[in-house]
Amino acid sequence: MYPTLYDAVLDIFGISIPAFKIVMMFGFFVALAFLVASWVMTLEFKRYEKEGKVSAFQKAIDKPNLAWEYLSSALVGFIVGFKIVYLALNFSQLSGNPQAFILSTEGSLLWGILLAVVFIVLKYFQLKKDPPYVAGKTMTFHPYMMMGNLTMVAAISGFAGAKLFHHLEHFSDLVDDPMVLFRDPFSGLTYFGGLLCGAIGVLWYSHKHGVKWKTMLDIGGPSMMLAYGIGRMGCHFSGDGDWGIKNLAPKPDWLSWLPDWAWAYDYPNNVHGLILEDPVWPTPVYEIAMALTIFVILWSIRKKFAPGVLFAIYFIFAGIERFSIESIRVNPDQFKGVAFTQAEIISLVMMLLGVVGIIYFNRIHKKQIN
Repeated sequence: MYPTLYDAVLDIFGISIPAFKIVMMFGFFVALAFLVASWVMTLEFKRYEKEGKVSAFQKAIDKPNLAWEYLSSALVGFIVGFKIVYLALNFSQLSGNPQAFILSTEGSLLWGILLAVVFIVLKYFQLKKDPPYVAGKTMTFHPYMMMGNLTMVAAISGFAGAKLFHHLEHFSDLVDDPMVLFRDPFSGLTYFGGLLCGAIGVLWYSHKHGVKWKTMLDIGGPSMMLAYGIGRMGCHFSGDGDWGIKNLAPKPDWLSWLPDWAWAYDYPNNVHGLILEDPVWPTPVYEIAMALTIFVILWSIRKKFAPGVLFAIYFIFAGIERFSIESIRVNPDQFKGVAFTQAEIISLVMMLLGVVGIIYFNRIHKKQIN
């Protein structure tokens, strides 16, 4: 397992790049998942526009808020100087646990102030050389052009939802120690919480830019499944603890072709530094295979249905995928007297909503064409 990108590059290629120590393997794959999903959605937006399902429009260029322009530039400059420059100058001392440094208040106030001033000056000359605002001037806005901001909205709202659902899932821990919310903000993320809140954020932002909600759902469905599969790669390769229950069963003869690590694995050198006494089911591997397979299916059938139906099919597949893996995953005791986990309950609801969605969207489409 590779806690950081540095560990992976060193082990695979034999190259030591100390700067990679600040890149956690799980975070690397999460970022990759967002980038790939954004790219896939951009392709779909362009196809939808070519087919006339979404349209470009003329958008007035707003007059910039100069106070915010300078303030945001100063803030970025200060962070770069306070944290990044300080980290670069003291990397040998901080490379052992750079994530703890990034989340701490340690840094260089002098470099922070200096870089803040530099960024303000650069912004001034940029605005003077190429003024962004000319009265009466408009620009052609294509829906795919919002993907940068849309990805940011999805990341922020999805992260908040993932944290919220995780702490609801482990509510007793939150009651015992409320400060757990802030102690390690980048651990403890629940997929379904990220999915729900991320989807709400995306629908809100895309609606503001004239994209119908059913269209946005269909564009987002396949890419979310692809992103989920890539995210699970981060779980596996970092050994983040999101694995299965112990598996001491011998591998069946009919699976002799399967590598031993894909049947039972002890996740050595995992990110938590845990030593597993017994091998466990490598559930992230199974979820990667299922998610990528489902993505290929969704991608191949994406042009065949009434608006909204593709997302409903995605909901069914996503529910089946997660429900099928829960019985061998490590899960906390969440609900007293209830055999189902939170994820199993949500998976069942997703499957039900998917079936209802197929019926509903097809009926609406038939009424519109009649």
